[in-house]
Amino acid sequence: VQLQASGGGLVQAGGSLTLPCTASGGTLSSYAFGWFRQAPGKSREFVAAVSRGGGSTNYADSVKGRFTISRGNAKNTRYLQMNSLKPEDTAVYYCAARDASNSLPSRWEWDYRYWGQGTLVTVSS
Repeated sequence: VQLQASGGGLVQAGGSLTLPCTASGGTLSSYAFGWFRQAPGKSREFVAAVSRGGGSTNYADSVKGRFTISRGNAKNTRYLQMNSLKPEDTAVYYCAARDASNSLPSRWEWDYRYWGQGTLVTVSS
């Protein structure tokens, strides 16, 4: 499956942004799915994940209550809704999908088999 993240851009602190991730060559409902991010000069870190069935989610403490991972109405698209953005949220955001045999919303990047190319989010103070 091929993933493509989009929707990044420049936003002021306190603002909102929604990142879609669209899949081709497979159906996203067959995969557990996650979002990760990499800030300048830092390692990639976990942001949020959802189980294959959609019934279980997992969030990093730094985004809990502000970010929401969702399916939306499009079958092959997943979203990361980001509210109350902070300058420290500035990063390249990546979407990822686990192998179809794994259903849990893992926070470990090595558990993910498929990766999108990333989209840059910049939050100004």
